Amino acid sequence: MKKILFVGAEAMPFAATGGLGDVLGSLPAALAKTGADVRVILPLYGQVGDAWRREMKDEATFTVSLAWRQLYCGIKSLKKQGVTYYFIDNEYYFKRDTLYGSFDDGERFAYFSMAALEAIEKLDFYPDVLHAHDWQAALSVVYLKHLFRERAGYENIRAVFTIHNIEYQGQYNFGILGDVFALGGEHYELMDFGGCINLMKGAIVSADIVSTVSPRYAEEICTPAFGKGLDGILRENRYKLCGILNGIDYTYYNPAKDPAISVPFSWRAREKKPENKLALQGELSLPVSRDIPMLSVISRLVAHKGLDIMTEILGRLVAEQNVQLVVLGCGDESFEHYFAELARCFPDKVRVILKYDRDLAKRIYAASDIFLMPSKSEPCGLSQMIASRYGAIPVVRETGGLYDSIKPYWEEGRKMHGNGFTFAGYSGAELYERVLAALSLWKNEAKRDRLMSKIMRTDFSWSAAADEYLAMYEKMNA
Repeated sequence: MKKILFVGAEAMPFAATGGLGDVLGSLPAALAKTGADVRVILPLYGQVGDAWRREMKDEATFTVSLAWRQLYCGIKSLKKQGVTYYFIDNEYYFKRDTLYGSFDDGERFAYFSMAALEAIEKLDFYPDVLHAHDWQAALSVVYLKHLFRERAGYENIRAVFTIHNIEYQGQYNFGILGDVFALGGEHYELMDFGGCINLMKGAIVSADIVSTVSPRYAEEICTPAFGKGLDGILRENRYKLCGILNGIDYTYYNPAKDPAISVPFSWRAREKKPENKLALQGELSLPVSRDIPMLSVISRLVAHKGLDIMTEILGRLVAEQNVQLVVLGCGDESFEHYFAELARCFPDKVRVILKYDRDLAKRIYAASDIFLMPSKSEPCGLSQMIASRYGAIPVVRETGGLYDSIKPYWEEGRKMHGNGFTFAGYSGAELYERVLAALSLWKNEAKRDRLMSKIMRTDFSWSAAADEYLAMYEKMNA
Protein backbone atom coordinates (compact mmCIF):
# COMPACT_ATOMS: atom_id res chain seq x y z
CA MET A 1 0.00 0.00 0.00
CA LYS A 2 1.36 3.38 -1.03
CA LYS A 3 1.73 5.86 1.87
CA ILE A 4 1.32 9.52 0.95
CA LEU A 5 1.57 12.61 3.14
CA PHE A 6 0.15 15.83 1.70
CA VAL A 7 1.53 19.06 3.15
CA GLY A 8 -0.48 22.17 2.35
CA ALA A 9 -1.71 25.43 3.78
CA GLU A 10 -5.46 24.87 3.33
CA ALA A 11 -8.09 22.22 2.69
CA MET A 12 -11.83 22.20 2.26
CA PRO A 13 -14.02 22.04 4.28
CA PHE A 14 -11.81 23.05 7.20
CA ALA A 15 -10.25 26.32 6.00
CA ALA A 16 -9.79 27.45 2.41
CA THR A 17 -9.49 30.51 0.20
CA GLY A 18 -9.41 29.03 -3.30
CA GLY A 19 -8.41 26.22 -5.64
CA LEU A 20 -5.65 24.82 -3.43
CA GLY A 21 -8.21 24.20 -0.68
CA ASP A 22 -10.52 22.46 -3.16
CA VAL A 23 -7.69 20.18 -4.32
CA LEU A 24 -6.54 19.18 -0.82
CA GLY A 25 -10.16 18.60 0.14
CA SER A 26 -10.81 16.27 -2.82
CA LEU A 27 -7.69 14.63 -4.27
CA PRO A 28 -6.67 12.81 -1.05
CA ALA A 29 -10.10 11.17 -0.81
CA ALA A 30 -9.90 10.07 -4.45
CA LEU A 31 -6.48 8.52 -3.82
CA ALA A 32 -7.72 6.83 -0.63
CA LYS A 33 -10.41 5.07 -2.68
CA THR A 34 -7.63 3.31 -4.61
CA GLY A 35 -6.36 1.74 -1.38
CA ALA A 36 -3.53 4.17 -0.66
CA ASP A 37 -2.87 5.29 2.91
CA VAL A 38 -3.36 9.03 2.50
CA ARG A 39 -2.83 11.65 5.19
CA VAL A 40 -2.90 15.45 5.06
CA ILE A 41 -1.18 17.89 7.39
CA LEU A 42 -2.25 21.54 7.61
CA PRO A 43 -2.37 24.38 10.13
CA LEU A 44 -5.11 24.50 12.76
CA TYR A 45 -6.42 27.94 11.84
CA GLY A 46 -8.82 29.92 13.96
CA GLN A 47 -11.36 29.52 11.11
CA VAL A 48 -11.60 25.76 11.66
CA GLY A 49 -15.07 25.38 13.14
CA ASP A 50 -16.04 23.97 16.52
CA ALA A 51 -17.93 21.09 14.92
CA TRP A 52 -14.68 19.85 13.35
CA ARG A 53 -12.70 20.49 16.52
CA ARG A 54 -15.08 18.27 18.50
CA GLU A 55 -14.21 15.39 16.16
CA MET A 56 -10.46 15.79 16.65
CA LYS A 57 -8.30 13.74 18.94
CA ASP A 58 -4.93 14.72 20.39
CA GLU A 59 -2.04 12.84 18.78
CA ALA A 60 1.15 14.43 20.09
CA THR A 61 2.72 17.43 21.78
CA PHE A 62 6.35 18.40 21.21
CA THR A 63 8.79 21.27 20.73
CA VAL A 64 9.82 22.46 17.28
CA SER A 65 13.27 24.01 16.87
CA LEU A 66 13.33 26.77 14.27
CA ALA A 67 16.70 28.58 14.27
CA TRP A 68 16.98 29.98 17.82
CA ARG A 69 13.29 29.47 18.61
CA GLN A 70 11.86 26.65 20.70
CA LEU A 71 8.18 26.47 19.76
CA TYR A 72 5.16 24.56 21.04
CA CYS A 73 3.47 22.18 18.59
CA GLY A 74 0.35 20.14 19.13
CA ILE A 75 -0.95 17.60 16.62
CA LYS A 76 -4.67 16.85 16.41
CA SER A 77 -6.34 14.49 13.96
CA LEU A 78 -9.64 13.45 12.46
CA LYS A 79 -10.67 11.04 9.71
CA LYS A 80 -12.84 12.03 6.77
CA GLN A 81 -13.64 10.01 3.63
CA GLY A 82 -10.88 7.52 4.37
CA VAL A 83 -8.24 10.25 4.84
CA THR A 84 -6.48 11.14 8.09
CA TYR A 85 -6.13 14.90 8.52
CA TYR A 86 -3.51 16.20 10.94
CA PHE A 87 -3.69 19.76 12.26
CA ILE A 88 -0.66 21.69 13.50
CA ASP A 89 -1.78 23.53 16.64
CA ASN A 90 0.03 26.75 17.51
CA GLU A 91 -2.28 29.67 18.27
CA TYR A 92 0.47 32.31 18.06
CA TYR A 93 0.99 31.50 14.37
CA PHE A 94 -2.43 30.32 13.23
CA LYS A 95 -5.16 31.91 15.35
CA ARG A 96 -5.47 34.87 12.98
CA ASP A 97 -8.34 36.55 11.15
CA THR A 98 -6.99 35.43 7.76
CA LEU A 99 -5.03 32.46 6.45
CA TYR A 100 -2.43 34.57 4.65
CA GLY A 101 -1.28 38.15 4.43
CA SER A 102 0.39 38.55 7.84
CA PHE A 103 3.73 40.37 8.13
CA ASP A 104 5.35 37.17 9.40
CA ASP A 105 4.00 34.68 6.84
CA GLY A 106 7.54 33.54 6.05
CA GLU A 107 8.14 32.58 9.69
CA ARG A 108 4.66 31.08 10.09
CA PHE A 109 5.06 28.71 7.17
CA ALA A 110 8.68 27.90 7.98
CA TYR A 111 7.39 26.76 11.37
CA PHE A 112 4.57 24.83 9.67
CA SER A 113 7.03 23.06 7.33
CA MET A 114 9.43 22.19 10.14
CA ALA A 115 6.56 20.96 12.33
CA ALA A 116 5.28 18.77 9.48
CA LEU A 117 8.71 17.11 9.16
CA GLU A 118 9.03 16.57 12.91
CA ALA A 119 5.49 15.18 13.05
CA ILE A 120 6.50 12.29 10.78
CA GLU A 121 8.67 10.87 13.57
CA LYS A 122 6.30 11.79 16.40
CA LEU A 123 3.37 10.10 14.64
CA ASP A 124 5.50 7.15 13.49
CA PHE A 125 4.15 7.62 9.97
CA TYR A 126 6.97 7.50 7.45
CA PRO A 127 5.40 8.06 4.03
CA ASP A 128 6.70 6.81 0.72
CA VAL A 129 5.89 10.25 -0.72
CA LEU A 130 5.78 13.70 0.82
CA HIS A 131 3.63 15.81 -1.51
CA ALA A 132 3.93 19.55 -0.82
CA HIS A 133 1.79 22.26 -2.38
CA ASP A 134 2.71 25.84 -3.32
CA TRP A 135 5.18 28.20 -1.67
CA GLN A 136 3.69 27.91 1.82
CA ALA A 137 4.79 24.25 1.97
CA ALA A 138 7.91 24.61 -0.18
CA LEU A 139 10.24 24.48 2.82
CA SER A 140 8.95 21.04 3.78
CA VAL A 141 10.65 19.74 0.60
CA VAL A 142 13.82 21.73 1.28
CA TYR A 143 13.99 20.57 4.91
CA LEU A 144 13.33 16.94 3.95
CA LYS A 145 16.12 16.86 1.37
CA HIS A 146 18.70 18.98 3.18
CA LEU A 147 18.09 18.87 6.97
CA PHE A 148 16.32 15.54 7.56
CA ARG A 149 17.78 13.29 4.87
CA GLU A 150 20.19 11.53 7.24
CA ARG A 151 17.63 10.87 9.99
CA ALA A 152 16.53 7.27 10.31
CA GLY A 153 13.27 6.73 8.47
CA TYR A 154 13.51 9.87 6.34
CA GLU A 155 16.13 8.74 3.89
CA ASN A 156 13.73 6.92 1.54
CA ILE A 157 10.93 9.51 1.47
CA ARG A 158 10.49 10.91 -2.02
CA ALA A 159 9.29 14.48 -2.54
CA VAL A 160 6.74 15.94 -4.96
CA PHE A 161 6.25 19.69 -5.17
CA THR A 162 3.11 20.95 -6.90
CA ILE A 163 2.87 24.46 -8.30
CA HIS A 164 -0.73 25.68 -8.20
CA ASN A 165 0.12 29.26 -9.16
CA ILE A 166 3.64 30.35 -10.05
CA GLU A 167 2.83 34.02 -9.41
CA TYR A 168 3.26 33.48 -5.66
CA GLN A 169 6.79 32.22 -4.97
CA GLY A 170 7.69 33.11 -1.37
CA GLN A 171 10.42 35.72 -1.85
CA TYR A 172 12.40 37.17 1.07
CA ASN A 173 15.55 39.08 1.91
CA PHE A 174 18.63 36.94 2.52
CA GLY A 175 19.09 38.52 5.92
CA ILE A 176 16.59 36.03 7.38
CA LEU A 177 18.01 32.84 5.82
CA GLY A 178 19.31 31.57 9.15
CA ASP A 179 17.28 33.60 11.62
CA VAL A 180 13.84 32.68 10.22
CA PHE A 181 14.31 29.76 7.83
CA ALA A 182 16.95 27.86 9.84
CA LEU A 183 19.17 27.36 6.79
CA GLY A 184 22.91 27.94 6.65
CA GLY A 185 25.34 29.51 4.24
CA GLU A 186 25.73 26.17 2.49
CA HIS A 187 22.13 26.58 1.32
CA TYR A 188 22.67 30.05 -0.16
CA GLU A 189 22.96 28.88 -3.77
CA LEU A 190 19.98 26.55 -3.42
CA MET A 191 17.69 29.32 -2.16
CA ASP A 192 19.08 32.22 -4.16
CA PHE A 193 17.18 33.63 -7.08
CA GLY A 194 17.90 37.12 -8.28
CA GLY A 195 19.69 38.02 -5.06
CA CYS A 196 16.86 37.06 -2.72
CA ILE A 197 15.47 33.93 -1.09
CA ASN A 198 12.93 32.19 -3.31
CA LEU A 199 11.18 29.35 -1.50
CA MET A 200 9.50 27.98 -4.62
CA LYS A 201 12.83 27.84 -6.46
CA GLY A 202 14.38 25.91 -3.57
CA ALA A 203 11.56 23.36 -3.68
CA ILE A 204 11.73 22.99 -7.48
CA VAL A 205 15.46 22.19 -7.32
CA SER A 206 15.12 19.89 -4.28
CA ALA A 207 12.05 17.85 -5.26
CA ASP A 208 12.18 14.49 -7.02
CA ILE A 209 9.20 15.50 -9.16
CA VAL A 210 7.66 18.90 -9.81
CA SER A 211 4.05 18.79 -10.90
CA THR A 212 1.51 21.40 -11.80
CA VAL A 213 -2.23 21.40 -12.24
CA SER A 214 -2.62 20.96 -16.00
CA PRO A 215 -0.44 19.67 -18.85
CA ARG A 216 -0.71 22.94 -20.77
CA TYR A 217 0.38 24.99 -17.74
CA ALA A 218 3.42 22.74 -17.31
CA GLU A 219 4.46 23.77 -20.83
CA GLU A 220 3.55 27.43 -20.39
CA ILE A 221 5.55 28.05 -17.21
CA CYS A 222 8.73 27.01 -19.02
CA THR A 223 8.38 30.14 -21.15
CA PRO A 224 9.15 33.76 -20.20
CA ALA A 225 5.54 34.77 -20.86
CA PHE A 226 4.19 32.55 -18.06
CA GLY A 227 7.16 31.56 -15.91
CA LYS A 228 7.20 34.73 -13.77
CA GLY A 229 11.00 34.68 -13.84
CA LEU A 230 11.37 30.99 -12.93
CA ASP A 231 11.11 29.69 -16.49
CA GLY A 232 14.88 29.16 -16.71
CA ILE A 233 14.92 27.11 -13.50
CA LEU A 234 11.97 25.08 -14.76
CA ARG A 235 13.65 24.41 -18.11
CA GLU A 236 16.73 23.16 -16.25
CA ASN A 237 14.44 20.82 -14.26
CA ARG A 238 12.11 19.95 -17.09
CA TYR A 239 13.04 16.27 -16.85
CA LYS A 240 11.10 16.06 -13.59
CA LEU A 241 8.20 18.35 -14.54
CA CYS A 242 4.71 17.05 -15.32
CA GLY A 243 1.19 18.40 -15.50
CA ILE A 244 -1.94 16.62 -14.25
CA LEU A 245 -5.33 18.26 -14.74
CA ASN A 246 -7.24 18.86 -11.53
CA GLY A 247 -10.75 17.56 -11.03
CA ILE A 248 -13.73 18.71 -8.97
CA ASP A 249 -15.53 17.07 -6.09
CA TYR A 250 -18.54 15.34 -7.66
CA THR A 251 -20.22 14.97 -4.28
CA TYR A 252 -20.03 18.66 -3.42
CA TYR A 253 -20.75 19.83 -6.98
CA ASN A 254 -23.74 17.65 -7.81
CA PRO A 255 -26.77 19.44 -9.30
CA ALA A 256 -28.91 16.34 -8.73
CA LYS A 257 -28.48 16.56 -4.94
CA ASP A 258 -27.23 20.09 -4.25
CA PRO A 259 -29.11 21.66 -1.31
CA ALA A 260 -27.83 25.12 -2.30
CA ILE A 261 -29.76 25.29 -5.60
CA SER A 262 -33.48 25.82 -6.04
CA VAL A 263 -34.41 22.83 -8.22
CA PRO A 264 -32.25 19.69 -8.50
CA PHE A 265 -31.50 18.46 -12.02
CA SER A 266 -29.13 16.17 -13.92
CA TRP A 267 -28.14 15.59 -17.53
CA ARG A 268 -31.01 13.11 -17.76
CA ALA A 269 -33.41 15.67 -16.27
CA ARG A 270 -31.85 18.77 -17.77
CA GLU A 271 -35.27 20.18 -18.65
CA LYS A 272 -35.49 21.22 -14.98
CA LYS A 273 -32.42 23.48 -15.19
CA PRO A 274 -34.33 26.59 -16.39
CA GLU A 275 -36.35 26.56 -13.18
CA ASN A 276 -33.14 27.58 -11.42
CA LYS A 277 -32.84 30.57 -13.73
CA LEU A 278 -36.39 31.63 -12.92
CA ALA A 279 -35.63 31.32 -9.21
CA LEU A 280 -32.41 33.35 -9.44
CA GLN A 281 -34.10 36.02 -11.55
CA GLY A 282 -36.67 36.37 -8.80
CA GLU A 283 -34.01 36.39 -6.09
CA LEU A 284 -32.03 39.14 -7.86
CA SER A 285 -35.11 41.13 -9.02
CA LEU A 286 -34.35 40.62 -12.70
CA PRO A 287 -37.12 40.19 -15.29
CA VAL A 288 -38.32 36.60 -14.99
CA SER A 289 -38.20 34.74 -18.29
CA ARG A 290 -36.97 31.42 -19.61
CA ASP A 291 -36.31 33.00 -23.00
CA ILE A 292 -33.65 35.50 -21.92
CA PRO A 293 -30.21 33.86 -21.92
CA MET A 294 -28.32 34.40 -18.68
CA LEU A 295 -24.55 34.97 -18.84
CA SER A 296 -22.43 34.76 -15.71
CA VAL A 297 -18.99 35.60 -14.37
CA ILE A 298 -17.82 34.06 -11.08
CA SER A 299 -14.27 35.21 -10.49
CA ARG A 300 -11.80 37.31 -8.64
CA LEU A 301 -12.06 40.65 -10.38
CA VAL A 302 -8.45 40.98 -11.45
CA ALA A 303 -6.82 41.53 -14.85
CA HIS A 304 -5.28 38.09 -15.37
CA LYS A 305 -8.77 36.56 -15.10
CA GLY A 306 -9.61 38.34 -18.34
CA LEU A 307 -11.43 41.24 -16.74
CA ASP A 308 -9.65 43.78 -18.94
CA ILE A 309 -10.97 42.27 -22.18
CA MET A 310 -14.37 41.62 -20.62
CA THR A 311 -14.72 45.30 -19.76
CA GLU A 312 -13.97 46.12 -23.42
CA ILE A 313 -17.05 44.30 -24.67
CA LEU A 314 -19.68 43.78 -21.95
CA GLY A 315 -21.23 47.22 -22.21
CA ARG A 316 -21.77 46.76 -25.95
CA LEU A 317 -22.93 43.17 -25.50
CA VAL A 318 -25.55 44.05 -22.89
CA ALA A 319 -26.72 47.07 -24.88
CA GLU A 320 -27.10 45.21 -28.18
CA GLN A 321 -28.26 41.76 -27.09
CA ASN A 322 -31.32 40.56 -25.20
CA VAL A 323 -29.33 39.00 -22.36
CA GLN A 324 -28.94 39.10 -18.61
CA LEU A 325 -25.54 39.22 -16.90
CA VAL A 326 -24.81 38.13 -13.32
CA VAL A 327 -21.37 38.83 -11.84
CA LEU A 328 -20.16 37.42 -8.50
CA GLY A 329 -16.75 38.27 -7.07
CA CYS A 330 -14.54 41.00 -5.73
CA GLY A 331 -11.05 42.29 -6.45
CA ASP A 332 -9.48 45.37 -7.95
CA GLU A 333 -11.34 48.57 -7.18
CA SER A 334 -11.34 49.66 -10.83
CA PHE A 335 -13.16 46.50 -11.95
CA GLU A 336 -15.58 46.63 -9.03
CA HIS A 337 -16.42 50.22 -10.03
CA TYR A 338 -16.87 49.20 -13.69
CA PHE A 339 -19.36 46.45 -12.88
CA ALA A 340 -21.25 48.57 -10.36
CA GLU A 341 -21.62 51.25 -13.03
CA LEU A 342 -22.68 48.65 -15.62
CA ALA A 343 -25.42 47.47 -13.27
CA ARG A 344 -26.54 51.07 -12.71
CA CYS A 345 -26.76 51.70 -16.45
CA PHE A 346 -28.64 48.45 -17.17
CA PRO A 347 -30.84 47.85 -14.11
CA ASP A 348 -33.05 45.33 -15.95
CA LYS A 349 -30.15 43.33 -17.36
CA VAL A 350 -27.18 43.29 -14.98
CA ARG A 351 -26.69 42.24 -11.37
CA VAL A 352 -23.33 42.49 -9.61
CA ILE A 353 -22.60 40.98 -6.19
CA LEU A 354 -19.20 42.20 -4.97
CA LYS A 355 -18.30 39.38 -2.61
CA TYR A 356 -17.75 35.64 -2.75
CA ASP A 357 -20.46 33.31 -1.51
CA ARG A 358 -20.13 29.57 -2.28
CA ASP A 359 -23.85 28.78 -2.07
CA LEU A 360 -24.80 31.78 -4.20
CA ALA A 361 -22.09 30.76 -6.67
CA LYS A 362 -23.72 27.36 -7.05
CA ARG A 363 -27.14 28.95 -7.60
CA ILE A 364 -25.60 31.12 -10.33
CA TYR A 365 -23.92 28.12 -11.99
CA ALA A 366 -27.25 26.27 -11.93
CA ALA A 367 -29.12 29.25 -13.39
CA SER A 368 -26.59 30.25 -16.05
CA ASP A 369 -26.91 29.47 -19.72
CA ILE A 370 -23.43 30.71 -20.69
CA PHE A 371 -20.37 31.05 -18.44
CA LEU A 372 -17.54 33.48 -19.27
CA MET A 373 -13.92 32.70 -18.32
CA PRO A 374 -11.52 34.45 -20.73
CA SER A 375 -8.41 34.28 -18.53
CA LYS A 376 -5.06 35.65 -19.61
CA SER A 377 -3.46 32.85 -17.58
CA GLU A 378 -5.11 29.97 -15.72
CA PRO A 379 -3.03 27.16 -14.16
CA CYS A 380 -6.03 24.85 -14.09
CA GLY A 381 -9.28 26.60 -13.32
CA LEU A 382 -12.17 24.83 -11.63
CA SER A 383 -14.99 27.23 -12.50
CA GLN A 384 -15.26 26.05 -16.11
CA MET A 385 -15.60 22.48 -14.84
CA ILE A 386 -18.22 23.41 -12.26
CA ALA A 387 -20.15 25.44 -14.85
CA SER A 388 -20.14 22.42 -17.17
CA ARG A 389 -21.34 20.13 -14.39
CA TYR A 390 -24.28 22.52 -13.87
CA GLY A 391 -25.10 22.75 -17.58
CA ALA A 392 -23.75 26.22 -18.41
CA ILE A 393 -21.98 26.53 -21.76
CA PRO A 394 -18.39 27.69 -21.11
CA VAL A 395 -16.73 30.42 -23.19
CA VAL A 396 -13.01 30.32 -22.38
CA ARG A 397 -9.63 31.38 -23.66
CA GLU A 398 -7.23 28.62 -24.71
CA THR A 399 -4.69 28.80 -21.89
CA GLY A 400 -3.54 26.49 -19.09
CA GLY A 401 -6.19 24.17 -17.74
CA LEU A 402 -8.88 25.93 -19.78
CA TYR A 403 -7.18 24.62 -22.92
CA ASP A 404 -6.96 21.11 -21.45
CA SER A 405 -10.55 20.93 -20.20
CA ILE A 406 -12.68 22.82 -22.76
CA LYS A 407 -12.45 21.91 -26.43
CA PRO A 408 -14.01 24.03 -29.19
CA TYR A 409 -17.53 23.23 -30.35
CA TRP A 410 -18.04 22.33 -34.00
CA GLU A 411 -20.28 20.03 -35.95
CA GLU A 412 -19.53 17.46 -38.63
CA GLY A 413 -22.75 16.18 -40.13
CA ARG A 414 -24.77 14.96 -37.17
CA LYS A 415 -21.70 14.62 -34.96
CA MET A 416 -21.10 17.32 -32.35
CA HIS A 417 -17.50 17.94 -31.29
CA GLY A 418 -16.15 19.85 -28.29
CA ASN A 419 -17.72 21.00 -25.05
CA GLY A 420 -17.64 24.79 -25.22
CA PHE A 421 -16.56 27.88 -27.12
CA THR A 422 -12.89 28.82 -27.12
CA PHE A 423 -10.56 31.44 -28.58
CA ALA A 424 -6.78 31.68 -28.75
CA GLY A 425 -5.83 35.36 -28.88
CA TYR A 426 -6.22 37.72 -25.97
CA SER A 427 -8.63 40.32 -27.32
CA GLY A 428 -12.08 41.66 -26.64
CA ALA A 429 -12.98 41.17 -30.31
CA GLU A 430 -12.38 37.41 -30.15
CA LEU A 431 -14.25 37.11 -26.87
CA TYR A 432 -17.20 39.05 -28.31
CA GLU A 433 -17.38 36.86 -31.41
CA ARG A 434 -17.33 33.65 -29.33
CA VAL A 435 -20.06 34.92 -27.00
CA LEU A 436 -22.24 35.72 -30.00
CA ALA A 437 -21.57 32.21 -31.36
CA ALA A 438 -22.59 30.69 -28.01
CA LEU A 439 -25.74 32.82 -27.96
CA SER A 440 -26.59 31.72 -31.49
CA LEU A 441 -26.35 28.07 -30.52
CA TRP A 442 -28.34 28.66 -27.32
CA LYS A 443 -31.23 30.06 -29.36
CA ASN A 444 -31.40 26.77 -31.31
CA GLU A 445 -33.25 24.64 -28.78
CA ALA A 446 -32.32 21.28 -30.30
CA LYS A 447 -28.60 22.08 -30.54
CA ARG A 448 -28.63 23.65 -27.08
CA ASP A 449 -30.10 20.48 -25.59
CA ARG A 450 -27.54 18.25 -27.33
CA LEU A 451 -24.59 20.39 -26.22
CA MET A 452 -25.90 20.70 -22.67
CA SER A 453 -26.21 16.93 -22.47
CA LYS A 454 -22.67 16.55 -23.76
CA ILE A 455 -21.03 19.07 -21.44
CA MET A 456 -22.85 17.80 -18.36
CA ARG A 457 -21.52 14.31 -19.09
CA THR A 458 -17.90 15.45 -19.54
CA ASP A 459 -15.93 13.69 -16.80
CA PHE A 460 -14.22 16.24 -14.55
CA SER A 461 -14.19 13.96 -11.50
CA TRP A 462 -11.00 13.19 -9.59
CA SER A 463 -10.95 9.51 -10.61
CA ALA A 464 -8.84 9.97 -13.76
CA ALA A 465 -6.48 12.43 -12.05
CA ALA A 466 -6.04 10.08 -9.08
CA ASP A 467 -4.86 7.32 -11.42
CA GLU A 468 -2.35 9.72 -12.99
CA TYR A 469 -1.00 10.74 -9.57
CA LEU A 470 -0.60 7.11 -8.54
CA ALA A 471 1.27 6.39 -11.77
CA MET A 472 3.52 9.38 -11.04
CA TYR A 473 4.25 8.12 -7.51
CA GLU A 474 5.00 4.63 -8.80
CA LYS A 475 7.34 5.96 -11.47
CA MET A 476 9.21 8.00 -8.86
CA ASN A 477 9.82 4.95 -6.69
CA ALA A 478 10.66 2.60 -9.55
